[in-house]
Formats: sequence, C-alpha cells, structure tokens
Amino acid sequence: MAGQTQTRRTGRERERALAKLATQQHGVVARAQLLALGFKPDAIEGRLDLHRLIHVHRTVYAVGHGHLTRRSRMTAAVLACGDGALLSHRSAAELWGIGGHAASAVDVNAPRGRQGLPRRTGIRLHRSKIDAEDRANQAGIPATTVARTLFDLAEVVERMRLERAWEEADRLGLLQIGAVERVCERGRGRHALRPIRRLLEDSRYVPVTRSPLEDRFVAFCREHRLPPPATNTSVLDFEVDALWADARLIVELDGFTYHHHRAAFEHDRARDAALQATGYKVIRLTHRRLDGDSHAVAAQLRRLLRGAVASSGSG
Repeated sequence: MAGQTQTRRTGRERERALAKLATQQHGVVARAQLLALGFKPDAIEGRLDLHRLIHVHRTVYAVGHGHLTRRSRMTAAVLACGDGALLSHRSAAELWGIGGHAASAVDVNAPRGRQGLPRRTGIRLHRSKIDAEDRANQAGIPATTVARTLFDLAEVVERMRLERAWEEADRLGLLQIGAVERVCERGRGRHALRPIRRLLEDSRYVPVTRSPLEDRFVAFCREHRLPPPATNTSVLDFEVDALWADARLIVELDGFTYHHHRAAFEHDRARDAALQATGYKVIRLTHRRLDGDSHAVAAQLRRLLRGAVASSGSG
C-alpha cells in the first residue's frame, strides 16, 4: 500500500511538473523533457494514443489539445531543433514586435544546421555561429537578441523592411547601438554588414520626435535623400513638427489621434495662416500621403527646397 501511495504521489508530481512546463512553453513540450520529468516511453506512447499528447513535430507535442497559437508554433520549432536552438531572423523580429507577422514557416538558428537535423515541415533552418551575447529569452522562447535579429534580418529582407524594423526597435526602446556594433565585429564577411553599417551611420543623426508619424517622416526624408529637417522646433512661438529654416519650409504631420476634433482642426489652420503671413510655406502630411503618395510628396518638397535655394542665390 505504501508503495502504491508513493507511486500515485510521484505520478501527481509528474503531472504538476508537466502542467507547469506546458504553461511556460505555450502548451508544447519535447520528448526529451518528458523523459527528464520521469515519464517512461510507454507512458508517452499511451498519452499519444489517447490524444493527451498530439504531435506537432516528430519529437515535440502539444499538451491536451491541438489548437496552437503562433507562439506555440515558435516554441515547438525551437524545441524540435534541439539544445541551443534559437528563434531567429523574421520570426525573432515578429516575436520582438519589430517585424510584423512573418511567413508561416518559423525561422530557427540551430547549432547543427541543415547537416545535423532532418527537414521539418514549417521550419526554416539557419546555420550560423551564435555568441552568448546574442542569446535572449523573450516571452519564454529562446531567441536571438534584437541586435542579432536586426543583423540576421538584413540578409533576408528588402531594405525598406529592414529600415522599418530598425525604426520600430528604436521606437520601442529595444535598439542598443553598442550591441549592434558588437554583432558587426563578430560578423566579418557577412552580407549584413553593408546595410547594417549604413543604418548605424544614419543613427549618428538622431532627431528628437514625439510620435510614430514624426519618426516615419524622418525616415521618409532619408529614403528620398532630402536634407534632414529640424524637428519639434519653435517658429514665431509656435512649435512645428519639421522645419527647413533656410528654405522657410514647415511640414506639419497630421495623425488622427492628435487632430480628430474640430477645435484642434481650427487651431492648426489659424496657426498655419499666421506662419504663412510671415513668409513660411506650410505643408500638411498624413500617414496616408507619406505611404501612398510618397514619390509625389518627395518631389514637391524637393522643388520647394530647390526653389528656396535658387531664390536666395538670385537675391
């Protein structure tokens, strides 16, 4: 009887440990972890037969049900690739909140790479050396750091998407320039060096902005090779979003959050009239115009800036 009681207690302890582990890992566990908790191979097979464990990958299971979240699939992919594997590239960018929703396949950097692991459905394997400083844990999932994620991302996405990931990391307070520079030092010979170093160089000029739309406009100026404006500066006791002082050109950035009521609308127009009366040109831009009509907007600003220079020269 005592032996049976001890067996039941041990079983309960295993169940509690499994429930805790599954909760920490977004509902999935690896076979090696089950064995480490004390589950015998035949007990694992029995759970599979009863659908208390459900295959996600060959040695990774969902616990209790097969409804997996995106983070469940990320965790399962990392577990399937063994010790030392990390979520990386597009998937790590998605996890950190700097890359939007990635493709359905999950990017994993695995120490043994393609040579040491069988092909797994839904996993995109990468093989590159990972320094201890490049390792992090985000939301319970082993992943590359933001700095290493941006570096890896530079080799698999187009320039615009990389720049937006960089800007979003900066906006969220996740961008550490020193960490990115150290990743570059360890990544000699990698294709990522050129685009990442260009972004590092651009970061030497860091304007102070107060909204994502203002951040987007600063990036827009870089993308279209416009001279950098002063931001959040004062003109005639008015604070303006962006200013080219020599050209007497002001850009005001209208986000719905800040300008959705009538009083604000009227105040802005009265301010524009006061500035224009003293010789300033005032252009108002929205997210929609910046993203949907970007080339026309850039051409208009370029004409105004060139016209101001020509007028100054003739004077």
